[in-house]
Amino acid sequence: MNKTDLLAQLEELARKLSVLVRYEHIESEEAFTPGGICRIMDANVIIIDSRLSRQEKVYTLARSLKQFDLNKIYLRPALREFLKNPKS
Repeated sequence: MNKTDLLAQLEELARKLSVLVRYEHIESEEAFTPGGICRIMDANVIIIDSRLSRQEKVYTLARSLKQFDLNKIYLRPALREFLKNPKS
């Protein structure tokens, strides 16, 4: 599965989980962060640095979505396998 399709499937999974995904320019003087999940006014939001490569966006989104219970949601087998070990 190519990274464009994978990113689209991860974004669809986020929608199923009612998680907003935002791509923004993240500036930090401290240390670089690719993004992650946070709560904003009782809503789960995943913020990802818009300057990342497609592959880095996929890994950042996958890492954030793995924190949710995905057992009761249908996922394509390839996507479920990817979520088990996103760096492979």
